[in-house]
Amino acid sequence: MEGGSSHNFIPPSAGFDKSRVLDVKPLRSLMPVFPAASQAPPFPCMPPFGQTPNGYSPFYPFQPQGSQTSPNLNSPSPMRTPTGPMPAPIRSYRAPAPSGGLPHDFPEESNGERGSSMGGAEDDDGYFDAHLGSSSSRKKTTKASSSRKKKKKSGDGDSLTNNGSGVNFVSVMSPFQVEDGNRELVNYVLVNFDALRRRICQIEDAKESKNGIIKRADLKAGNILMTKKVRTNMRRRIGVVPGVEIGDVFYFRMEMCAVGLHAPSMAGIDYMTGKGDAEKDPVALSIVSSGGYDDDTEDSDVLIYSGQGGNNNNKDKQVADQKLERGNLALERSLNHGNEVRVIRGVRDEVNSTTKVYVYDGLYKVHESWTERGKSGCNIFKYKLVRVPGQPGAFAVWQTIRKWKDGFSSRAGLVLQDLTSGTEPIPVSLVNEVDNEKALASFTYFPKLKYSKSFTLMPPSFGCNCHNACLPGDMNCSCIQKNGGSFPYTGNGILVSRKQLLHECGPTCPCSPNCKNRVSQTGVKLRLEVFKTKDRGWGLRSWDSIRAGSFICEYAGEVIDEVKLKQKGHAGEDDEYIFDTGRNYDSFKWNYEPGLLEEETSNDINEDYNIPYRLIISAKNVGNVSRFINHSCSPNVFWQPVLYEHNNQSSLHIAFFAIRHIPPMTELTYDYGNSSSSEADNDNGPHRKNKCLCGSSKCRSYFG
Repeated sequence: MEGGSSHNFIPPSAGFDKSRVLDVKPLRSLMPVFPAASQAPPFPCMPPFGQTPNGYSPFYPFQPQGSQTSPNLNSPSPMRTPTGPMPAPIRSYRAPAPSGGLPHDFPEESNGERGSSMGGAEDDDGYFDAHLGSSSSRKKTTKASSSRKKKKKSGDGDSLTNNGSGVNFVSVMSPFQVEDGNRELVNYVLVNFDALRRRICQIEDAKESKNGIIKRADLKAGNILMTKKVRTNMRRRIGVVPGVEIGDVFYFRMEMCAVGLHAPSMAGIDYMTGKGDAEKDPVALSIVSSGGYDDDTEDSDVLIYSGQGGNNNNKDKQVADQKLERGNLALERSLNHGNEVRVIRGVRDEVNSTTKVYVYDGLYKVHESWTERGKSGCNIFKYKLVRVPGQPGAFAVWQTIRKWKDGFSSRAGLVLQDLTSGTEPIPVSLVNEVDNEKALASFTYFPKLKYSKSFTLMPPSFGCNCHNACLPGDMNCSCIQKNGGSFPYTGNGILVSRKQLLHECGPTCPCSPNCKNRVSQTGVKLRLEVFKTKDRGWGLRSWDSIRAGSFICEYAGEVIDEVKLKQKGHAGEDDEYIFDTGRNYDSFKWNYEPGLLEEETSNDINEDYNIPYRLIISAKNVGNVSRFINHSCSPNVFWQPVLYEHNNQSSLHIAFFAIRHIPPMTELTYDYGNSSSSEADNDNGPHRKNKCLCGSSKCRSYFG
């Protein structure tokens, strides 16, 4: 959605010359002034004063006043606690950030009490170019075939990657990138956030759990990224946030904060003040409707939003009348000004009922406001927000899918209810809304990999000695030892890091079938749909939102001998369903940066695959849903080699995982890679080059 305003001022104020503002020394204050604990609402991206979660130490500038002298930002005199009205924060004067603290250029005042910072279950993007902004960058490729461990080359100096491993992490994002983002920067920040959060979850899971301790890996990851300035869109703005698209999904409030969509980690109303008095001239920037208040959310184009406050520190029951202040006042002023307000809707995750998903639903305008008595008899402010016309659907898509699942409406273009004929635990529908084609090319649906009897596999390896389930932190578990000493998945079955080779428990392991180290062997868990695309044949997408690191499916089919593949006349000559680990694949970074956690080294630094033998799979005659995943030069899915024992032999498998959070009804794609120059010379073989129609800005024009 390109429309809408993204200005950093309140309409209808006139424009101004920013360079002149930066040259003028502000008169009101030379430093941010923070209110006393008794009167301050939560600061953006942090809990309110005096409410630091268990396991966290308060640090500047979030310590209760009086506990420590605040660092001097702009003048030789110490910061003084003001008396009287709180001055508006000043952003036109910049000073270096205190060592070890948060970045100095905090968002302008945007507080409130509405909402919760809980963003999802505590266990568990983004595909990005490692050379953003580089004019001389070169894409590095890796051949994922049988090889020894290789040393990874360092990227260009201006790439969005760590300059090295270890404790010396320095963000390479420029001040301009921190202030104003784009799609690549947003993906870069999100992939770093979730990678870091998954690693923190992995560390916490390996520790002995203590009752009463709340594990908030999202807050830890967010605080680290804020400190290291791995964030973007810090410049406050009304309307469109560069790089954030309508329909994007988030699983944590801190993700929205890190990309500048919604600053408060707890408050439901984000607002900023203009040139006038802070108490009289605020306007709303964004709101989150997540069920904490009595909102009317059923209409996809109209939202009846309840004001904030009066509910006794986020308890469900209203105990006092709401006041026309802060976020409530900002929404009232936005009604008068007519400015656009970003709306994020919280919905229940269909895959994990304990998780909440936040959906960016685009720009709205406040059309009405009134007060009414709530169920407890207290006065509540109500605001009617209407969606700006012409925007792509977001929350409306979720509502439509819910009706399909509940049987209230039929899926348009439905050809088959379940093309797997019950083979998968969840049906996979076949849909065509493009033309009159009603059938697929004949193939046998089979959910696993089929090795021929003549194929020589690796000798079996010893299984674990865990009798119930493999537990994180149990170094006696041989499967954990094979994975470098860390459990590869979080408690929710989310992959923590890409590995050169991932080892899962197999049939010889005495642990239970429900062991969390068997993720890729449990079949499809998503409500998938095979659909007809406009110009690329059949494709695959999901009715469910897919979380970064989630297992999607295995590449099933028949394993082909490399010699037979090259023989003239083999069916592979017209086989478009070949998966080959011997192709060259563009490398990309998905794992966390060890330096962000001050780790000296990491087993997951090298993301280049180290596969024991070349694996070639054909899904032409036998296969599963993976045969319908199309190619993209900017994919949202990656493949991971997985090894586990089967029939007294260790066999290699290919599992697909989500690179980033994927909204519902988004086509799933992975990079098919390119054949070596010698194989690609044969224009009629299975490795012939194909014209790419992915439409990505990074399209290579061909694949295969």
